[in-house]
Amino acid sequence: MEHKKMNAFPKSFLWGSASAAYQVEGAWDEDQKGVSVWDEFVNIPGKTFKGTTGEVAVDHYHRYKEDVALMAEQGLKAYRFSIAWTRIIPDGDGEINEAGLKFYENLIDELLAHHIEPVVTLYHWDLPKALQDKYKGWESRQIVADFTRYAEVLFDRFRGKVKFWVTLNEQNVFISHGYLQGSHPPDVQDPKRMYQANHYANLANAAAIKKFREMEMDGLIGPSFAYSPTYAIDSNPVNVLAADDHEELQANFWMDVYVYGRYPKVIWKWLEDQGIAPEVEADDFVLLREGKPDFMGVNYYQTSTVSANPLNGVGMGKPNTTGEKGSSEANGVPGIFKDEQNPFVERTNWDWEIDPTGMRIALRRITSRYDLPVLITENGLGEYDTLEEDGAIHDAYRIDYLKQHVEAIQEAITDGVEVLGYCTWSYTDLLSWLNGYQKRYGFVYVDRDELDEKELKRYKKDSYYWYQKVIESNGENLG
Repeated sequence: MEHKKMNAFPKSFLWGSASAAYQVEGAWDEDQKGVSVWDEFVNIPGKTFKGTTGEVAVDHYHRYKEDVALMAEQGLKAYRFSIAWTRIIPDGDGEINEAGLKFYENLIDELLAHHIEPVVTLYHWDLPKALQDKYKGWESRQIVADFTRYAEVLFDRFRGKVKFWVTLNEQNVFISHGYLQGSHPPDVQDPKRMYQANHYANLANAAAIKKFREMEMDGLIGPSFAYSPTYAIDSNPVNVLAADDHEELQANFWMDVYVYGRYPKVIWKWLEDQGIAPEVEADDFVLLREGKPDFMGVNYYQTSTVSANPLNGVGMGKPNTTGEKGSSEANGVPGIFKDEQNPFVERTNWDWEIDPTGMRIALRRITSRYDLPVLITENGLGEYDTLEEDGAIHDAYRIDYLKQHVEAIQEAITDGVEVLGYCTWSYTDLLSWLNGYQKRYGFVYVDRDELDEKELKRYKKDSYYWYQKVIESNGENLG
């Protein structure tokens, strides 16, 4: 629909940005921090671009005051960051590490002193290695109790300081990459194990939310889901059915559990037919229903376009992690769908579709299906940036990307969607998991590459100043 006039962004709108502990902090073994599964995984030859690790990352652990000062100068209203479980409970289930708690308390206090709302993510993929070794991490029901205890420690320590909490970041990504594709730890390719681990992650998410309510915490809590709304390649009914299957399997399968405490019937039937349905207990669904979130966190980057895929058709292909445009392999699930290239959108050098309208579609679908407020927890453009001799970074392509997505958010708000805030990915450049340091997302350029840490000097990109004006005008001035 088209509107004659756009609604203004709410005065309380959280103009923010985001990061993750492993990708920015460094200091991987300092102050009694335990070892995470990512600390180990990145040292396996061939797993990451040019063997990059987060041992130093962009050194946010030692430079957080400098980074927060840049946020304050920009006028940022919110900063979403994750807490490393291994800094709080180094072995995952043992003694609490005061040094770890103190680091995050200092960060939170620094943010609050500059009137920046901390948005805390409990888990952004860096599971304590000790739990992986002890009981296979997410493949054990024990993870539910251990994760809930960890969450309770954080709730208790930061009560009254943190109002917005994210439980699990992109459960659909860390579970599928870790247990189906073998591209994340624990480097497994087994759909039966994947769906079992996913079920325990669902229980952990619900248990943490239940604990939040039992403790009568002042604030809001919810998961963060990586949502790529589905299009059919055309109006051929078999392709429309494939698109419906894709949306059920790749989106509703997670979000329905978060909100309603149940799995979609069509997908559950398919899992049983394939012999890969997780083992569940009757009380599990009681807990899942008790874990309804206050909002749906959404990480939006792209849409998915699909067609029908025969039983002997395309299987899982490797994604583009090199930045060589067009190098993604064909991908699909035999008997359900296969990915197609949408002819109406552009793509990044990493073959991610650029589709601002898809953001609006995502927000509307979540509103219609779940009737929850939405907090956009990630959205951004990963691209090559060039540091000029004068210290400038002219990233007009990023400004254009973000501008179009902000416009789509305002259109969704005008449609009637309740959007709490917009956290871009990311604030500074950071380690892009499998893609090294060449794939840059930040408003702040960090001068380092895969082979040389250099001085890790910070430089403001053109997009930094653009977002500064957006925030100052509460979205009225988009340039």
